[in-house]
Amino acid sequence: MLVLAVDTATPAVTAGLVELEQGASDATTTVDLRTVASRVRVDPRAHAEVLTPQILECLTEAGRSRTDIAAVVVGVGPGPFTGLRVGMATAAAFGDALGIPVYGVCSLDAIAADSAPDLTPDCELLVVTDARRREVYWARYRDGVRVAGPEVTKPGDLDSAQAEVIAGSASHVDFFDLPVVPVETPSPAGLVRVAATDLLARAVPQPLTPLYLRRPDAVENSFRTLDRTGA
Repeated sequence: MLVLAVDTATPAVTAGLVELEQGASDATTTVDLRTVASRVRVDPRAHAEVLTPQILECLTEAGRSRTDIAAVVVGVGPGPFTGLRVGMATAAAFGDALGIPVYGVCSLDAIAADSAPDLTPDCELLVVTDARRREVYWARYRDGVRVAGPEVTKPGDLDSAQAEVIAGSASHVDFFDLPVVPVETPSPAGLVRVAATDLLARAVPQPLTPLYLRRPDAVENSFRTLDRTGA
């Protein structure tokens, strides 16, 4: 199964093609992933300009066509509104155009999946990404399962006592006195791994719902508009 994976929940614009297969080892079902092509560009202001060209570059590099794609996986955040909606809208557009399912996954879950090979059993992982406004998005994981979050908070208000290692934004992991796993953003393979069970089962995807974790910056004015008489 060829899967298109995209994520724009962080300053990195990520796109890739991943081959997904179900294997078996000692009577245990396994998931086999192979990244066919990928593009990552770190530019928080260029999501809309570079994502679709990156996807087309991946198809060209892999020698595949759009009709070879069987499903799409997209990171749904948490992330800032402007960047996040670019990835989700692009994923939805490819899904609609090709008539294929689109699966949304938590972007922090994908970072945790990419970090798993560097962890020991029962190790608790903290994942943090830039939420701007001097805050971070965060979640905690044990054995690949999310046990807390995702939430948004100031680094100083985040209780990291239960975590043993940390992964995520390079400019924010240093706020915490924890060993660092060198995974900063979701990879195409990490995104697909999170959705692998549903992909292989051909499950009907849930509606795409962005994880903003904040109220919109623009709010309705609580003061009624004065008429020309000042009433």
